Amino acid sequence: MKGRKIAGISAIAILSALVALFIYTRFLDKPFETGRVNGEEQVPAHFTNVFTSPQEGLVDFSEVAENIVHTVVHVKTKTIENYAYRNPIMEFFYGEQYSQPREVRGYGSGVIISSDGYIITNNHVIEGADEVDVTLNDNRTFNANIIGRDPSTDIAVLKIESEGLPYVRYGDSDQLKLGQWVIAIGNPFNLTSTVTAGIISAKGRSLGILDSQYRIESFIQTDAALNVGNSGGALVNTSGQLVGITTAIISPSGAYAGNSFAIPVNIVRKVVEDLKEYGEVQRAIMGISITDVTSELAEQEDIKEIKGVYVTDIVSGGAAEEAGMKKGDIIVNFDGKNTDTLAELQEQVSKKRPGEKVSVVVMRNNRKHDYSLLLTNVAGGTAVVTAGGESGIIFGVRLEPLTMAERSEYKITSGMKVTKVQNGRFDDLGIREGYIIFEVNGEEVNSYDDIKNATRNGNDLKSLKGLQSNGTFFSYQFRQ
Repeated sequence: MKGRKIAGISAIAILSALVALFIYTRFLDKPFETGRVNGEEQVPAHFTNVFTSPQEGLVDFSEVAENIVHTVVHVKTKTIENYAYRNPIMEFFYGEQYSQPREVRGYGSGVIISSDGYIITNNHVIEGADEVDVTLNDNRTFNANIIGRDPSTDIAVLKIESEGLPYVRYGDSDQLKLGQWVIAIGNPFNLTSTVTAGIISAKGRSLGILDSQYRIESFIQTDAALNVGNSGGALVNTSGQLVGITTAIISPSGAYAGNSFAIPVNIVRKVVEDLKEYGEVQRAIMGISITDVTSELAEQEDIKEIKGVYVTDIVSGGAAEEAGMKKGDIIVNFDGKNTDTLAELQEQVSKKRPGEKVSVVVMRNNRKHDYSLLLTNVAGGTAVVTAGGESGIIFGVRLEPLTMAERSEYKITSGMKVTKVQNGRFDDLGIREGYIIFEVNGEEVNSYDDIKNATRNGNDLKSLKGLQSNGTFFSYQFRQ
């Protein structure tokens, strides 16, 4: 009985093996049927998707990267600084400190935006540089002229003398969505033409890294890897359009730690156009002081929704006061765009110029109010501000006109504020950033041209009056 069972099992196993062999030899053990096209053997059509197509759903950045990499340049700077060090022998002859010039080099990235050589970079990449060179992706190097720079947005425009250059086209940063793929191209650690990719992590980030009085911070946050040298590089979408200028990272070590930030191209584009046309940014002012609506503020002021931009003060004679806005208003919409945060409002205002009319929607006592504002410049007018006009550099300092709010705060009717101090006459006198100059050679000054005219183009300085940062007055008289 046992022998018959074993025999039956063996017969079933043999039969199964024969069936498997028949199926294999009949249907599977055959070479692919191939044909030849132009002498090359081709894989059958029904296998093409399996063996030769990329996996469905994956994003291929190669074509965009290959094109955009030629529009990103390597920016190199050289600055001559006076380096003071202790040397007993030199001090015996030249005084307590002997200063010897030293050369300081820096580097960053830039983006070509026109075939005739206009380039965008970060202001902090070229600020204070005595010489700026640009190396293209094909290794050609050019000396670059600084067309203009804007510390408020950290944007600068360079120009090289060349024609027929590849350049990137502008996109629309307002259309970016969270989770959307973007590509960053720059020169981290002096490694040229480096491409990284990531997604949009957040929009409208304010980091507090710019120290300009009129700073505009509404950064695009991504997880594309950036490092030192990426500043001024390109952030593009998957269509190869420029959507931002890479600017900063947040990191405890100074190297990439998961977050990187770029200036939205819709801010960049307006700044670039202004710098190219006027040499100065045409900055529009609403005439208000503002802050974000927080949970603490909402509870204190009985605000129903924790969003919008709270008006903490109204500048006398400014655009907001003229329109009828009041302290305590909450701005929820600017010119058709919702403004849930201060950064979002700053971004929208930064796209406007003095003299433009805009609509503003505010909440007051939990009711909506609509206003029409005529935006002004920092001096309270609507005239175009040109380089060397209302602001400029003289006697080694950069001066900018006072805002209406500053005039009201200091109770003065004229003046120019010192925003940067370099080697020069004013530096020797101890003039520092934040000081206000309101009288030169006995004449009130409200613009750079006023100072030029009062001093015969900077050649005749007899007297100087102003206000220090601590609010105390100073006065100098010079012998002739």
